[in-house]
Amino acid sequence: MADAVYIHIPFCVKKCHYCDFNSYAYQDQYISDYLKALELEMKMTVEQFPPKKIKTIYIGGGTPTVLNAMEMEYLLSSISKYFHYMDEQIEFTIEANPGTLDPEKLKIMAEYGVNRISMGVQGFQDELLSYLGRIHNQKDVYKSIEMARKFGFSNLSIDLMFGLPKQDIKMLEESLDKAIDLEIPHMSVYGLKIEENTLFHTLAEKNALPLPTEKIELQMYLLTIEKMKKNGYLHYEISNFAKPGFESMHNINYWRNGDYYGLGAGAHGYINNVRHENIRGVKQYFKAIIEDGKLPKVDEYLIPLDEKKEDTMMLGLRMLSGVKYSEYKTLFGENLLDRFNEQVDKLVALGLLVKDEEGVRLSDKGLIYGNEVFAEFISL
Repeated sequence: MADAVYIHIPFCVKKCHYCDFNSYAYQDQYISDYLKALELEMKMTVEQFPPKKIKTIYIGGGTPTVLNAMEMEYLLSSISKYFHYMDEQIEFTIEANPGTLDPEKLKIMAEYGVNRISMGVQGFQDELLSYLGRIHNQKDVYKSIEMARKFGFSNLSIDLMFGLPKQDIKMLEESLDKAIDLEIPHMSVYGLKIEENTLFHTLAEKNALPLPTEKIELQMYLLTIEKMKKNGYLHYEISNFAKPGFESMHNINYWRNGDYYGLGAGAHGYINNVRHENIRGVKQYFKAIIEDGKLPKVDEYLIPLDEKKEDTMMLGLRMLSGVKYSEYKTLFGENLLDRFNEQVDKLVALGLLVKDEEGVRLSDKGLIYGNEVFAEFISL
């Protein structure tokens, strides 16, 4: 049974130019109804799948901190009501955007046991942030981090991006340096992906998006790895870096293909070998729960054993520690190399995987060509 919870709050101040997440511009009238429906989904879910002791909770979006203080308290009280059996060492994360935090909300978050904040910073240049459609500026970043620390939040994470339009290597280096100077213990550094149904996709289709070349984007990634390691960060997943002890336990559960509850519009969950996806639209989500009295699942499917083995490899290899033979055998009762020897040997020969006495993991070259590695573990 699951010991991790993901909760989706699909509201934000405005949609960023690169974002294809299930998110909607903030509208007061929907939020109250949405939170009531979400509470009912929690109730129905735990009745059907009683939780173990909860080790991680992650509230993502959208921008969860777009909720006002009263709405935030309603959400957190609902969580504590239905997932009250929490591990003493629980990691309880809320995503935030700089500029959407205030003392009242931070006080409520601390009172309800939130102990980690993940901020979508993306960069430290105001002109770049504006071009991305972000609502914050550099000053908001410093103010939000200072405010969070005043309320006892020391476990902070920020997202940064590279490969952005109008971004050069010097700008990325400046953003990394400023984040390091702030002594942020965890950073996720992602390359931009142009997704459909975004403004950036429309511009790219018209050749009107001034993106860095692939060569420069690779240099940006390699610079990130070098700088983070030099400053005492553990590079523990393709895009994630942490000071020792500050790794994201919630995400590690994903990469280990662990069970988790997925609650809220558009959320995905995975319990007892069954994956599900919730209805994306807020109105439709509300209707399914409130009017129809049912869980808002739009898709649900049992994962066959072979697919679970493949998922374990693809997800596990995202972590630099890779997949251990002992862990694989505990999960499946067979040796990893008996099942995937052909793929592993091929990837080792290409210099993309390292095979040792403990398990298999990405090589330095494999970090760059991760998608080619993962594709080898997909059955056609």
